[in-house]
Amino acid sequence: MKITPQNIQNFNNNLRYEDPHEIISFAVELAEQPLVTTSFGPFSAALLYAVTSSRPDVKVIWCDTGYNTDDTYHHANSLIERLHLNIEIFTPKYTTAYLDNTLGRPDIGNPKHKVFSEKVKLEPFRRALEKHRPDVWFTNLRKGQTAFRDELDILSFTSEGILKVSPFYYFDDQEMTAYLDQHALPMESNYFDPVKALEKRECGIHL
Repeated sequence: MKITPQNIQNFNNNLRYEDPHEIISFAVELAEQPLVTTSFGPFSAALLYAVTSSRPDVKVIWCDTGYNTDDTYHHANSLIERLHLNIEIFTPKYTTAYLDNTLGRPDIGNPKHKVFSEKVKLEPFRRALEKHRPDVWFTNLRKGQTAFRDELDILSFTSEGILKVSPFYYFDDQEMTAYLDQHALPMESNYFDPVKALEKRECGIHL
């Protein structure tokens, strides 16, 4: 059973109304080097719990920008311990203090924001992919988050040919909250991404 750009829509049609756990189980069977990325944002526990329920040893990647809130770090450490995450943290090559001194924290209208994004998130993320070379990448992308994500589906391919799997793609916030409640999972809303900046804007790693 091989998913290709030519037949991926058929698979998406078949998975459209499947439970996230069924989607993950299906994708895990196809994977040789699966990987999960997380930002430890508000609904991060849902994906981490669902994937590790199927594949406890799956590699979890966190690109920590260094600009997260104290609440996010507490949330991350709590989930790492509770779910026994096989996590690897990738950080910028520059300290937060150095970046603040040389670039500041430019908003998206500032020409320096592109350089800031590259140093803080994109370079660490590429480093993670180059090290682990996944064939299946589990993400928490959902329809309605951004215009770009509205064009995707449960299954999609990156430009490098990695199969991206978004098990909660058709869940809205209310359904995500219900899932967290059902499994007694925490949600942390005090979250900040200095690269994404705006709620409906992409941070860059999924483009």
